[in-house]
Amino acid sequence: MASSGRPIDLDAPEPTAPRSALRARAARRAVYTLGAWRSEGAARWIFIWPAVLLILFMSLFPLVASVALSLSRLAFRQGGVDLKFIGFANYQQLLDGIEKSHFIGVLKPPNAIGWAIVIGVTLLAGWGLVRSVRSRRVPPLFLVIRFAGAVALVGLTWVVVQALASEGGRPGALIVTLIFVFAGIALQYLLGLGLALLATLQVPWRRFFRIVFLIPLTITPVGVGYMFLMMTDTSKGPFEPIWIALGLRNFTWVTDPWLARGAVIIGDTWQWTPFVFIVLLAALESLDQEVREAALVDGASRWQSFVHITLPAILPVTTTIVLIRLIEGFKIIDMPNILLGGGPGTATQSMTLQAYIDWNTLNLGRSAAVAYLLLILVSVVATAYVSFVRRRTTETA
Repeated sequence: MASSGRPIDLDAPEPTAPRSALRARAARRAVYTLGAWRSEGAARWIFIWPAVLLILFMSLFPLVASVALSLSRLAFRQGGVDLKFIGFANYQQLLDGIEKSHFIGVLKPPNAIGWAIVIGVTLLAGWGLVRSVRSRRVPPLFLVIRFAGAVALVGLTWVVVQALASEGGRPGALIVTLIFVFAGIALQYLLGLGLALLATLQVPWRRFFRIVFLIPLTITPVGVGYMFLMMTDTSKGPFEPIWIALGLRNFTWVTDPWLARGAVIIGDTWQWTPFVFIVLLAALESLDQEVREAALVDGASRWQSFVHITLPAILPVTTTIVLIRLIEGFKIIDMPNILLGGGPGTATQSMTLQAYIDWNTLNLGRSAAVAYLLLILVSVVATAYVSFVRRRTTETA
C-alpha cells in the first residue's frame, strides 16, 4: 500500500509482529537516532565550537600574555627584544618601591577627621561581620570571604585617609581613580534620576528635552575632552566674556589639583549622565502607576511614595546601571589625558592613564602590572557591590 505521509512511530508496540519485524524496527530506530545525533553533532562542531574556541583564545591569550609581561622586564634592542623574568619586581615598585608615591600617593598620619572616618568604617565593618555571624545563615567559607573583604575595606580606607585627610598627604593614581569613579557615579546617578523624573511629568516640550538630554551620549570621549578643554580656557573661547564678567580672566583650572579633578568629573558627568537618564526613564515609565496613585489616595506624601514605592521598584535597574558605570569608570583615560594631560603634576592621572604613559615610554612590564592591579581592584569592588546589593535585596524581600 502507498504511504499516507504520516511520520512513522518507531516506538509503537505491535504485540503480534514476528521477531524479524521487531529486529528490523529496532535497527531502523537505531539508524534514525544515530542520524539525528550526527546532524546535531555536525552543527555543533561546524557552527558553535569554532566560535567558542576563537572567543576563548581572543580572551585568554591577552590575559596570559599580560601576566607574563607583568612579571618580566622587556627591553628593545637592535634586531630583537630582551625578555627577562623579574618576578613581582614591577608590582613591588608600584606598591612599596620607587613608584609608590606616584601610584598610591604620599601618605602622612591622618588628622582628627581622618581618624574619625577610619574608626567609623571599622565599626561598620565589624557590625556587618557580627550580624553575619549571628544570623547563622552564612556558610563558613563566605564568612571568611566577608572577613577578608572587611579587612580590605578598612585597609583601603586607611590608605585613602592618609592621602586625603592628612597634613602633607597627596593622592596617587589609585586614589585619584577612586575619586573619579565614586564622585562621578554619584553625580551621574542623581542627575540622571532627577532628569528622568522630570521627563515623566506632563510638561510642555517634554519630548524635545528627551532628545536634547541624549546629545552628549552621541559625542565621542575624545570630542568631549577637546570641547571641555576649549570651554574651560578662560583666555579664549566661546565663554571668554562670561569669565571676564565673573572676574576669572586670568584664572586657570590647572593650577589647583582639586579644581583640575573637578573639571574632569564635570566633563565625565556631562558625557555619561544621558546613559543613566535614558535607562532610568524607561524603568520609570514601565512602573505600575496604580500602586503609586493608591498610596497617594491613602495619605502618603510624594516623598514617601518615591522612597517606598518608586525606588524599590527601580532597584534592579539601578543595580545594573551602577555596575556598568562602575566598571567603565575605572577605565577613565580620555578626559584627564586630553583636558589636563594628567596634570597639574599627576593630580588627575588615573590608573589607566598611568598604564598608557608607561606603555608609551616602553616600560611594558610596569604598564602590564598597573593593568592587572586595576583588574584586581575592579573585580573586588564590583563583587563587593553586587554582594551588598544582593544581601540588601534579600533582607528587604
